[in-house]
Amino acid sequence: MNNAIVHLSDIHFGGVANLAYVRGVEEIMPQLDPSVIVLSGDLSQRARHGEFQAARNFIRTLERTAPVYVVPGNHDVQWWWRPLIPFGTKAKYRKYTRYFGPVPASALSLPDVLVTNALTSHGIAWGSLTPNLRDLAVKGHLPKDEMVRVKRTFDQADPVQLRVLVVHHNVLRGDLSNRMGLARWKQAQQRIVDSGVDIVLCGHDHQEKAELLQQKVVVSCAGTLSTRSRGGRPVVFNRIRWTAGAIHVELYRWDVNRDAFKSSDIYAFAWDRTQKEHARAAARVG
Repeated sequence: MNNAIVHLSDIHFGGVANLAYVRGVEEIMPQLDPSVIVLSGDLSQRARHGEFQAARNFIRTLERTAPVYVVPGNHDVQWWWRPLIPFGTKAKYRKYTRYFGPVPASALSLPDVLVTNALTSHGIAWGSLTPNLRDLAVKGHLPKDEMVRVKRTFDQADPVQLRVLVVHHNVLRGDLSNRMGLARWKQAQQRIVDSGVDIVLCGHDHQEKAELLQQKVVVSCAGTLSTRSRGGRPVVFNRIRWTAGAIHVELYRWDVNRDAFKSSDIYAFAWDRTQKEHARAAARVG
């Protein structure tokens, strides 16, 4: 099996989706030979049935190449249903779960990679509130119980598996937006690092990014497939590959001259699998 993940985000089926980009992804996907394809949220623009149906058809096409792992974004949540009510979860995610399954999604375990998720898209919820009104229903948050569940999943993983966490909101500050995707972001970042994850896949900011979090965790932030790329930059999705010694995040940019995606920048991060195995074994013993 090929050690590769294709990471897409923020397709926004509806008024701002770009069908040329969608077609470009469908055409190039078999060449990329991923073991899993990850969609880190915002499949829709307004959480409408037709938008989710278009996203479901897109996923069916991708599934001809590899399993597809999906999480909801803030645009996929019917936040206007029971805002700020702790027991309103089912109503908020009713349409999404009809098409894409339960929230949070179950972990996906393959021989060399373990993919799980943490729910950051909660609509208007107490944990996401900030003094900034523009954050309403946009900002996410990372509850403690979500990361307890994630850590438990990673603790039970095979030592040779790459541990992948999928969230929607960007966990690092956007270069152009200068915004964090999560409320209480310092706390959220520490919870992520403490979970034992190797790489985080996120989106939301509509700009590509590949950096380290606290010099310990690789973060891959994919761009959007819609017409709302941050700063009018070329549309980008990411491909992650790994060996025993490194994690590579390869960007695929839209080439307007070819009307197709092509490989561009590659970011390499040291990843010592042997050292990780020893550290995790010591943690379990302790």
